[in-house]
Amino acid sequence: MSSWITNDLISFSIALVLAGIIIPQILLIAFRKKLFDEVDERKIHKGVVPRLGGIAFFPSILFSIAVVVGFNLKFFGVETFGVFTESMVPVYFMICAVLLMFLVGMADDLVGVRYVAKFIVQIIASLLIVFSGMSIDNLFGFLWLNELPEWFVWMVTCFAVVYVVNAINLIDGIDGLASGLSTVAFVFYAVIFYYSGEYVYSMLSSAAAGTLFPFFYYNVFGNAKKQKKIFMGDTGALTTGMIMVFCAIAVLHIDRTVFSTDYNLVVMAISPLIIPCFDVVRVYLHRVERHRNPFLPDKCHIHHKLLALGLNQRTALCVIMAWAVLFIVVNVVLSPYCNPTVLVGADVLIWTLANVILSKAIARRERRLNVSLYD
Repeated sequence: MSSWITNDLISFSIALVLAGIIIPQILLIAFRKKLFDEVDERKIHKGVVPRLGGIAFFPSILFSIAVVVGFNLKFFGVETFGVFTESMVPVYFMICAVLLMFLVGMADDLVGVRYVAKFIVQIIASLLIVFSGMSIDNLFGFLWLNELPEWFVWMVTCFAVVYVVNAINLIDGIDGLASGLSTVAFVFYAVIFYYSGEYVYSMLSSAAAGTLFPFFYYNVFGNAKKQKKIFMGDTGALTTGMIMVFCAIAVLHIDRTVFSTDYNLVVMAISPLIIPCFDVVRVYLHRVERHRNPFLPDKCHIHHKLLALGLNQRTALCVIMAWAVLFIVVNVVLSPYCNPTVLVGADVLIWTLANVILSKAIARRERRLNVSLYD
C-alpha cells in the first residue's frame, strides 16, 4: 500500500514542478504579446495582469498522471496493477471533457466566447462524464432519496456538472480564492480516494492539487509591477471545476464498506463544494431580487461582502478558506449520526444567517462612513 502513497506523492510533485516551470513562461509570453486581463469597475485588481495561468493546469495534470500510470504498468505489470483497467475508463472520458473545457476556456481568455456557446460545450462535457459511468445514480438518503431512475440520473448529473463548473468559475473573484478552495477540495478527495482504495482517482486529485500550488503562489504573492502575478482565467476555472465535479461524483461510487465508520457519501462529495455552490445560489437570488440579469457579473459575491467590511484580500481569503475547511470537517464528522438532508439543511441555514449578519454589518459601516461599500 505504501507504493500507492509514493504514486500520489510523485503525481503531486511532477504536476507541481511542471506547473512551476510553465507558469513563468506564460507570464513571459503574455507580457510580450500584451495578453492582459482588462481592468474595469467590477475588477478588484489594479494594473495589468495576465489571465492565462490556467493554460498550465491541464498539461501538467495529464502529464503527471500519464507518466505515473505508464511506469507502473510497464515495470509492475497489468496483473499487479489491474486496478488501473476499471478506474481508467472513466478517467479517459473525463480527460475528453476537461479537454473541451480547456479549449473553450482558452478561447474565451484569448478572444472571448459567447456564454451560450460555453454552455453548450459544458453540456457536451457533462454528457461525456455520464457516459463514462460516473453518474449520480444514488443520493444515499439525501432529500430522502436513494437509487434514482435512469432517465433522472442523466438530468441530475448533467445539471450537477454544469452547476459546479460554473460555481468554481464565478467564485474566482479575489487572489487565491478559487485555487485555494480547489486545493482544499482536491487534498480532501485524495485522502478519501486513497483510504477507499480508489488509487487512480487519488493520483488525479493529488496531481490537481500539485498543479494549483505554484499557481497559488504567483496569484497571491506575485508582484504585478515585477510582472510576476497571474490569474487562472476561464481556462483554469473551467478545467479545475470539471476535474473537481468528476472527483465529487466518483466519491459517490466508493464502496462504503471500506470505512470503519458509516460516513455518508453524498455529504463527503458535496462538503468541499459548499461555499462556491451556495454562493452561486445566493448571488443569483440577489440579482433577481434587484431586477438585474442574473447571468451578468457584478460585485455581490461572498468575497465582496468581506471586502466591504474592511478586510483586505488576503484576510478575506483566509476567512473563506477556514470556513470551507470547517464545513468539510464538521459535515464529515457528523455524517454518520445525522440525516444528510438535515445536515445539508443546517449548512444552508448557517450560510444564510452568516450572510444576513454580514449584510447588517456592512449596512452599519456604510451609515458610519456615509458611502456605498457593497453592490
